[in-house]
Amino acid sequence: MDIQEIVRKVVEELSKEKKVIKEYVEPIKEDSIRFPEKQIKGVKEPHNAASIDRAQSITPARIGIGRTGTRMQTTSYLQFLIDHAAAQDAVLKDVSDEFLQKIELKKLETKAKDMKTYLMDLDSGRKLSDESVAWLKENGDKDKDVQIIVCDGLSSSSIEANIEDLLPALMQGLQLKNISTAKPIFIKRGRVWVQDEVAAIINCNLVISLIGERPGLNTDESLSAYMIYRPNEKSVEADRTVISNIHKEGLAPVEAGAHLSELIEQMLRAECTGISFARKSNINL
Repeated sequence: MDIQEIVRKVVEELSKEKKVIKEYVEPIKEDSIRFPEKQIKGVKEPHNAASIDRAQSITPARIGIGRTGTRMQTTSYLQFLIDHAAAQDAVLKDVSDEFLQKIELKKLETKAKDMKTYLMDLDSGRKLSDESVAWLKENGDKDKDVQIIVCDGLSSSSIEANIEDLLPALMQGLQLKNISTAKPIFIKRGRVWVQDEVAAIINCNLVISLIGERPGLNTDESLSAYMIYRPNEKSVEADRTVISNIHKEGLAPVEAGAHLSELIEQMLRAECTGISFARKSNINL
């Protein structure tokens, strides 16, 4: 039995019992139901309603949703299932070719031939496929200040939700600062460290990876930006600077693009990223 059939049967049962559900569930078509994004206030006669309102206003966590006996209310449980399904889809679905064509991103691939390999073999997502290496050597923009990489990572949903706004803002910010930028590329099933190989091939000063974060039950659209200056075989995680939580309910994509361009300008001037950049920044302050 699929989720739509389960929802339909639950709604029919609640209607028979004359329970009020219109406040939470809005039918769109005969075979679909939409749940609102706003949080449900399910605690009946709370001792401190204001504290629940305040908590719900500052976090997307499931607070003040109430319960039936020892269990969640039906609407809350169905929303949980929907969010869980969205998180699974974000990991398992691919970014569509139509979307990549729309934003004019060349698609390269790693050695991870499928999602199972990508999830089980971490190194497979850190190295480009032989075909992609050959293409990048032949067609990549060489000797630029910055190379932008877009990776689906663990959330294809985050790419389609954010990149269309983030990428132009970032590109424009770098252009206004006269920072030479290679044509952005998309790497399917890429991990953060694939940026090191890309940087070595095209000989850029700084590489930034815009990569989908591991989805949770609060959002499946969160994106991170990893930056590293002149990576080499000795580079480690501490050499990278990361800005995370980029999505409509966190750091807005357009704002993130502007902020990242400012950071990149400072990093190029300091000729470092990661802990070294943080130390220099603190000294300058």
